[in-house]
Amino acid sequence: QVQLVESGGGLVQAGGSLRLSCAASGRSFSSYNMGWFRQAPGEEREFVAGISWSGGNTYYPDSVKGRFTISRDNAKNTVYLQMNSLKPEDTDVYYCAVGSTISTIRLREAYKFWGQGTQVTVSS
Repeated sequence: QVQLVESGGGLVQAGGSLRLSCAASGRSFSSYNMGWFRQAPGEEREFVAGISWSGGNTYYPDSVKGRFTISRDNAKNTVYLQMNSLKPEDTDVYYCAVGSTISTIRLREAYKFWGQGTQVTVSS
């Protein structure tokens, strides 16, 4: 069992930056691949970033590549999402998740545990 708590969301102007954090409980954090997803009301949850258990491999969709950076600190049981050059269309609730394999890291159905989400709002 892993519990995840996201933080760092808020209101920012377009072009600004935010850093989200996801703190995990559980002794096996460093063995899990991790992902960030986002979801707007009435929309499907969308893959934003993924990172392998070691941190050596990262994955992004084209929509955020070059603007978002995922990282992790296994000593602190925390994964981060640095978001730069934010756009109004990045406005969503952002969730972290754990438990996928590398081959399924982009698929929301592959994740076993989810956080409660943190709201990110980007004003134009």
